Amino acid sequence: MTDITPSILDVPSQPAKVRRRGLNKLSGLRNVLVGLRRAWLARMWGMDLHPTVQMSLSAKLDRTFPIGVHVGEYSYLAFESRILTHDRTRGLYLHTRIGRNCFIGGRSMIMPGVEIGDNCVVGAGSVVTKSIPANSVVAGNPARILHSNIDVGPYGRFSTADAMEDALARSGQA
Repeated sequence: MTDITPSILDVPSQPAKVRRRGLNKLSGLRNVLVGLRRAWLARMWGMDLHPTVQMSLSAKLDRTFPIGVHVGEYSYLAFESRILTHDRTRGLYLHTRIGRNCFIGGRSMIMPGVEIGDNCVVGAGSVVTKSIPANSVVAGNPARILHSNIDVGPYGRFSTADAMEDALARSGQA
């Protein structure tokens, strides 16, 4: 006897675009929550967060010395990233600054007193212990400069990423 029911393996999976569209329906709610959290941190805690800053809801900003947190426009703080402004063991309370168009990777830690220049990308899991010059890619523990003179757009997105995404969409692979 032949089984005529289709196998799960025979059914083509939904295109990535269809799956993405379903998740994007929730992006409006997420944007509202992120905006409310950003406004709450800025108004209630006195943090210097530009209105265009995007952050994961799990990103942690130090509230021990909240006026020491400075994040520039069009920067992105990924999941579980941490920005510290104090060191209780040495009694230090320092300003920590992140420039414009920066991307701070998931589970990265920015130590107190560090200044990250404009247009920088911090790799996931990095521990940034020293200031980073503008237009750099850093990663590691402690973070080291991997590339300099990079060209990034808003939220630390590489300009070549948009071109690659467009090419994949035209070829039907995205």
